[in-house]
Amino acid sequence: MERTEIEQRSEQAVAYFKQGYNCAQSVYMAYADVFGMDKDLAARIIAPLGGGMGRLREVCGAVSGMFLVAGLKHPADNPADHEAKTRNYAAVQRLAEKFRQQNGSIVCRELLGLAVRKDDPTPEPRTDAYYKRRPCAEYVRIAATLAGEELNENV
Repeated sequence: MERTEIEQRSEQAVAYFKQGYNCAQSVYMAYADVFGMDKDLAARIIAPLGGGMGRLREVCGAVSGMFLVAGLKHPADNPADHEAKTRNYAAVQRLAEKFRQQNGSIVCRELLGLAVRKDDPTPEPRTDAYYKRRPCAEYVRIAATLAGEELNENV
């Protein structure tokens, strides 16, 4: 694998988010081509994880996207390969801790300061007011940056 241009990928992730893709899609799609994945397929695969998993406001979608990118670098597709599973889980835990250190949490509702356990399944319209009160674009940038750093590790 070649080294990836982190800043460019992070900017692409933010651009996807501002085009209306959810937070999970934005991070994952920014790196899909690195692994030969079609952007549209990547968007379909990860769409349910936006809004903290279907607007349940659980694990931040940008974080989920970051984890899936790490999973492509550290695959654990053989159920008998315990070392691969350990590498995969270690990457997830390492990334979660880095994100948590920068932002205080990896949980969507905590990051957004929401009291609700889940949200209406209907996404909010993406207006200027939405972008002003939601820090999600910055979380997308941070998660995409951390994903790129993970991909560039030991390359």
